[in-house]
Amino acid sequence: MRTTVFANNEYYHIYNRGVDKRKVFLNKNDYIRFIHNLYEFNDENPATEFSRIKHNIKDSTSYIERRPRKKLVDIICFCQMPNHFHLILVQLVERGITRFMHKLGTGYTMAFNAKYNRSGSLFQGRFKAIHIENETYLTYLSRYIHLNPAELIESNWKKEGIKNWKEVNKFLEEGYRWFSYLDYIGKNNFPSVTNRELLLSIFGDEKKYKKFIKEWLAKDLTSIEDLILE
Repeated sequence: MRTTVFANNEYYHIYNRGVDKRKVFLNKNDYIRFIHNLYEFNDENPATEFSRIKHNIKDSTSYIERRPRKKLVDIICFCQMPNHFHLILVQLVERGITRFMHKLGTGYTMAFNAKYNRSGSLFQGRFKAIHIENETYLTYLSRYIHLNPAELIESNWKKEGIKNWKEVNKFLEEGYRWFSYLDYIGKNNFPSVTNRELLLSIFGDEKKYKKFIKEWLAKDLTSIEDLILE
């Protein structure tokens, strides 16, 4: 049974991984479909079929709103890794997070199973959720989420810190697209998916947020370990 009670206008760290730690994103199109779902399923209205709008999705474009949405949540941050994903969500309407995550998990699983001729659960049970209770946790958690792809080139960064920031920074800015970090530093990637106003207002501008990301230290993980759901 879920113990987290979701309240409107509160912030939550949401996480899930593939069943048996399997990969849930196998290629570029899988990543794009999930990002499409983040946008399209964040709506009290029925979702538009992916096949009808996929021609709008190009390498560096935002989604075109075809009608006003009635959003269930605000997506503050997201990051996709090969076998898991992280989200920071704000619930906007009653049961908004639950409804959104059900649509997201069911919709992506059905498409993945059809594409790869498999059946059964794709994700490891119910999604995990923790309430973010203050601004410090929110900012540090956003940094942790946006640095997750560093694991693909520095596997021990969470314990030892980042040893080669130049290499990691180049990877985050030029070699990886499946997260909200690029939009936070002014490089339009999938800007329609997230609401970045709050975090950027805390830091002042995109340059200061980028500086904050660069200042990661291994000890930062200890300060937010209660909010890490992996």
